[in-house]
Amino acid sequence: MYLEADTVIYNNDLQTVTAQGQVRIKYGGSRLVAERVDYNQATGRIVASGNVQIVDRQGTRIFADEIDVTEDFGDGFINALSVETTDDTYFAAESAERRGGRVTVFNQGVYTACEPCEDRPDKAPIWRVKSRKIIWNGEEKVVRFEGARFEFFGLPIAYLPYFEMADPTVQRKSGFLRPAIGYSKYLGASVSIPYFFAFSPTYDLTVTGTYYGKQGFLAEAEWRQRFNNGAYSVTIAGISQKDPSEFPSSYVDTTVEQRGMIGTSGAFTINPRWSFGWDVMVQSDSRFSATYGIVGYDAYERTNEIYLTGLNDRNYFDLRLQKFSVQDRNFRGTQLDSLQPWVLPSLDYSKTVDEPVAGGELSFDLNTAIVHRSDRDYSSGVPALRGIEGTTGRITLESEWKRSFITGGGLLLTPLLSVRGDAIGVDASDSTISAINHMTGKLGGSRYSYDGSTYGTVASDIRSSYYRGMATAGLEARWPVMFSTTSASHVLEPIGQLFIRPDAPYGDTLGIPNEDAQSLVFDAASLFERDKFSGYDLIEGGTRANLGIRYVGSFGNGWNMSGIFGQSYHIAGTNPYASPNFVNAGAFSGLESDVSDFVGYVDLDTPVGLKFFAGGRFDEETFETRRAEVGATTEIGTTKLSATYAFIQEQPLYGFDRDREEVRLSASNKLDENWRVFGGGAYDLYSNTLATSSIGLEYEDECFSYALTFKRKEGTTTKEVDYNVAFRISLRTLGEIGTSTEEVSTQLGIE
Repeated sequence: MYLEADTVIYNNDLQTVTAQGQVRIKYGGSRLVAERVDYNQATGRIVASGNVQIVDRQGTRIFADEIDVTEDFGDGFINALSVETTDDTYFAAESAERRGGRVTVFNQGVYTACEPCEDRPDKAPIWRVKSRKIIWNGEEKVVRFEGARFEFFGLPIAYLPYFEMADPTVQRKSGFLRPAIGYSKYLGASVSIPYFFAFSPTYDLTVTGTYYGKQGFLAEAEWRQRFNNGAYSVTIAGISQKDPSEFPSSYVDTTVEQRGMIGTSGAFTINPRWSFGWDVMVQSDSRFSATYGIVGYDAYERTNEIYLTGLNDRNYFDLRLQKFSVQDRNFRGTQLDSLQPWVLPSLDYSKTVDEPVAGGELSFDLNTAIVHRSDRDYSSGVPALRGIEGTTGRITLESEWKRSFITGGGLLLTPLLSVRGDAIGVDASDSTISAINHMTGKLGGSRYSYDGSTYGTVASDIRSSYYRGMATAGLEARWPVMFSTTSASHVLEPIGQLFIRPDAPYGDTLGIPNEDAQSLVFDAASLFERDKFSGYDLIEGGTRANLGIRYVGSFGNGWNMSGIFGQSYHIAGTNPYASPNFVNAGAFSGLESDVSDFVGYVDLDTPVGLKFFAGGRFDEETFETRRAEVGATTEIGTTKLSATYAFIQEQPLYGFDRDREEVRLSASNKLDENWRVFGGGAYDLYSNTLATSSIGLEYEDECFSYALTFKRKEGTTTKEVDYNVAFRISLRTLGEIGTSTEEVSTQLGIE
């Protein structure tokens, strides 16, 4: 023991030591400070008084008027004390008793995780728990409250005769987690009670029981385990529904009683180059996880997959087995999930040669995909075959070489050579073949038209295998010109590209399935792409030129602006975007005519917190707007505002027979250091429908947070209205309570 004081008196007869004036004692990693300390060497007890402060081995600070403890601070009595832990939690009591160095009993105690007010230390914190007795077991890491009363801002709101919580310094401990409540029109009122088993620092289990007033008891369990190189989890859930008839007839839920799921996900690093993982779910029906909000598995669209990925310098490898799923109700009598395919497997490999080849960069890309679907995804109204019934496989190998030259005048020239080969196998069902023939007749047999103009012929070419190749010779020219003034700098960069190719094989017939190139957006971002299709199943052929200009400007006082504007030209051969395919991907894309629509984009960043952007596609003759998006964000003081307007003109052959037009607004205002109000919405201008809207209020400080959100959704066609209310109350160290899936949903449907 180390003792320091202004005055130390030794009484050898009584075996006592009395220290007075700025007393400091260190023993076994603990420290004591007081105005007076009496130490009895015979009994081993220390009595300290006058502004006593103890700091134990863990860093917990104890303040008191007087204490009587053993020399190892293991046992003793304390009067008028307060305790401050290393986790910034606070205890106070009229008196306390410490037993065996592991249990502290606070009499008439108070507990809070809110820091005392510096200006008014006697002011009641935001929340606190007053208890007749608080028992803190440092060995078992448990704090037990007996006769507890919860107070908010000094006002009592609840009383519990007994409850326990984990030691504030504990990160993982077995016990009940925060309960959750909710309500749903089809499930009824619900209460969820989870229990956490902390078996070890590397694995644990959470079991949850939820009772739904209309459907009964749902059981869930989640196992998690962590390793040095990764982690995985397994989730299971099940219910025997009391009254499936509560669900609308369009939902699969009305047909089943015994429902359940099992899901697992994981990610592991094999070495610095290789990793693998999975995310897989199997359920009794296509809507179970979405209906009951199984965390991690309730997304409307999800991908079940197993993957292996490698990345090393300029080489990339990715192998995936996938099953796509949609958790949706019946759509026009068809369950959408049954139309989703298996991918067994897909492979992407990319390699860029480290050393220059002929002074340029040489790269190789390999892509393979085997797709199987049990039911065809076919629409006969607007003829579209989004997926065949049967199996299709494709292997694509592509190589590209390019080299850049800079001329004396600053012109940047990049010649490009590319070759590609595809081998495709198709095993289509009879119903798929019938659908292809029906599409051929629906499109007129010998005519594929758009806006009254004929762009090619339509014929079916159904085979079990296809082989196609494509060679491209290209040249890109860029001439960046920079000029500046005393307060600004500007860069103008004219850009031109020319790609010479033969026509795409099978480009004017229907037969090759299209799984990965069904979306096509022609805008400023894709203007200078060599192949503007989104995937490998469609291939671009013919000779095409892309022309545009890019601008970047930096002005004084923090103003910045950038933009791009241009057009694409089909020069020779068959235009692939005017050629037929199973989903009419090129129709109304802006590329289906020899002279494309204009595309442009501009953004502006100001020093006053205002950011503005605008982009669009405009008719090549009339400059009519085909597609547009305009938006702005600003931050004024504590207020943040965001507004976006989006417009897409009708695309009948692509499945959209009307214009799509929407305005989105969002706002957030920080009322003070702790309070924030926020809201937003989206308005569909075509149907005059407020599709989504929300408003919320949030409070947050170091020990307490609260959030309340109100949301409203309305179907643009069904006019079905869905109201959602979500709330959350969180008390640091005690846990939180709120809605079970972040929403309390009450559907007010217009049948």
